[in-house]
Amino acid sequence: MKKIFFFFAFLCAINASAQQQYDTIKNVRYYADSINKKDSYINSQCTIDIYYPKGAKNFATIVWFHGGGITGGKKEIPHALMQKGYAVIGVGYRLSPKVKAPAYIEDAAAAVAWTFQHIAEYGGNTDLIFVSGHSAGGYLGEMITLNKKYLDKYNIDANKIAEVVPFSGQAITHFTVRAEKGIKETQPVIDEYAPLFFVRADAPPMLLITGDREMELYGRYEENAYLNRMMKLAGHKRTTLYELQGFDHGGMAEPAFPLLLKEVGKRSKEILGN
Repeated sequence: MKKIFFFFAFLCAINASAQQQYDTIKNVRYYADSINKKDSYINSQCTIDIYYPKGAKNFATIVWFHGGGITGGKKEIPHALMQKGYAVIGVGYRLSPKVKAPAYIEDAAAAVAWTFQHIAEYGGNTDLIFVSGHSAGGYLGEMITLNKKYLDKYNIDANKIAEVVPFSGQAITHFTVRAEKGIKETQPVIDEYAPLFFVRADAPPMLLITGDREMELYGRYEENAYLNRMMKLAGHKRTTLYELQGFDHGGMAEPAFPLLLKEVGKRSKEILGN
């Protein structure tokens, strides 16, 4: 009898998931009209796509920043994050060399601020906003979370972010920022454009994920290992580091998505007291 009950419960869960409808709204500008009118590049580049469970309430939102070394790439809604009960916001941001730091970091903050200001209109819970992204996208998420000044501009406390989950993000100053200053890729720098510069005990939880240390870009795993260690030494209690052995920089994203989804589910339950 118990087996029959659980079988029907399982079928009901599958049916409920299948019935959930999702909608996508594309090319929403996250800067004010006054700013868009003054800057054609902001107007064309600084947009978001919003994918969300239609009619649902109190859902979590994953703000996703694409990779591409801050010189390429475009906004995306990763397929692995779709139909999971969450909203996903794919962010477009300005790229180097058309702009230089901190322009693209400011864009990342503006997109997250927009999410805090508007996701409730779609049914989302502002206590459940997660920030993630691959490579350059992970770096941008870390910067606006750890350096509180970027979201302070919008009167938003960065500590309101539920969690930041960067995929192979840079912990030292990003190599494109260094290139803008004429510093070579193999010269490590930790300055105002390095997440490591802003380690602090009171930051939101952080799950760092990298590929195999022997297959990653330069010392990407070691950067994250150092960030992990320094966050803990600073008194932070919720920093975790995962190394996905056997996966290189580009390939590590796919096996990292289930880890992100698991973390969003676990952290959401924690915040909601479930």
